[in-house]
Amino acid sequence: MQTRYSYGGDEHIFVEMDEDMSLEAFFKSMSITNAVRAAAIEGVTEICPANGSFQVRFDPDRLAPDALMTRLHALEQAAETADRRLDTRIIEVPVFYRDPWTTETLMRFRERHQEPGGTDLDYAARINGYDTVEQFIHAHHATPWFVSMVGFVAGLPFLYQLVERSRQIQVPKYLRPRTDTPKHTIGHGGCFGCVYSVRGAGGYQMFGITPMPIYDPTQTVSHLREFMVFFRPGDIVKWKPINREEYDAITADVATNRYEPRIRNVTFDLDAFNADIDGANQRLMEALHGV
Repeated sequence: MQTRYSYGGDEHIFVEMDEDMSLEAFFKSMSITNAVRAAAIEGVTEICPANGSFQVRFDPDRLAPDALMTRLHALEQAAETADRRLDTRIIEVPVFYRDPWTTETLMRFRERHQEPGGTDLDYAARINGYDTVEQFIHAHHATPWFVSMVGFVAGLPFLYQLVERSRQIQVPKYLRPRTDTPKHTIGHGGCFGCVYSVRGAGGYQMFGITPMPIYDPTQTVSHLREFMVFFRPGDIVKWKPINREEYDAITADVATNRYEPRIRNVTFDLDAFNADIDGANQRLMEALHGV
């Protein structure tokens, strides 16, 4: 689709790269928002990137809407030839699948679910064509995921699975949202995964929970002292399945500020990824584990 520009009231311009989420749309959106940020346009007060789209807030007393629209069109043309490589980081996130806390919660809300007789993992495995939940869990954690945006709730990342579109996990949200979701739940809705940064309402399917904090407004957790939000767009996540003993050990380390996530700096090349998805993912895994 052609890039769509629209005004959002008197102070916003919304730009949509594509109706479908894709890495190409994300990279183009990221290129433009980075260019807007680097240009330091007088009157621009906020830039909010999202999944293949972004929104710019501006002060209409300092910057005319038409003038900003013209600048954004020019930056889009420049983005067409921008570098499609991203210096980022790959992060290992431990996940306790089928944990007791999300299991207890999802059972309290079965009347809001498509299949009240099973669990969220049972449903996700079946509609994605897996014979067992174990096979589905393996498909969930075997490949890396790309953080395409952070928001909706403070610190909550949306994640896009780095596989061919035909292999991506697809699961609809609950028929009616829950009024409760445990903090740090690993959820999934549509083609997007997420990590619930705080306890609250939610409609994504619940697969497990992580002991790794991703949002801390007090900035007392060791790996969140520099900034209260852990994830940023462009991060790459590799889920690591853990058991209850490992979950408890990490939770204890977090409480005593001894836990540090496994993080490695990497360069993600979109063209190289599109040419050989499995090979690109293997190189990411090798970088994560220092091979």
